[in-house]
Amino acid sequence: QVQLVESGGGLVQAGGSLRLSCAVSGNFDSVKSMAWYRQTPGKQRELVAASPNSGNAYYGNFVEGRFTISRDNANHTVYLQMNSLKFEDTAVYYCAGLGIQSVYWGRGTPVTVSS
Repeated sequence: QVQLVESGGGLVQAGGSLRLSCAVSGNFDSVKSMAWYRQTPGKQRELVAASPNSGNAYYGNFVEGRFTISRDNANHTVYLQMNSLKFEDTAVYYCAGLGIQSVYWGRGTPVTVSS
């Protein structure tokens, strides 16, 4: 089992920045990639960014160079730096640990961008 706890969400003006954090605990060997997803009411959860254990990070098309995913493996923490935030980025952001047969989810942290 893997436990994920997100933090760092909040209210920010359009054009501003936020950094989300995800504290990871449990069986790290079962996780092959860490990712951030987001979801708004009535829409499917969508991938924001992913960081495989080996290989390059990749991002949703809407990111357009504004977000950066990073990992502090020594401290078991994953970050999502979000810059140039837009109103459309308003969502609940979820940290995910992607295993071969399982996906582990955090409870999410809300991000609200005011226009």
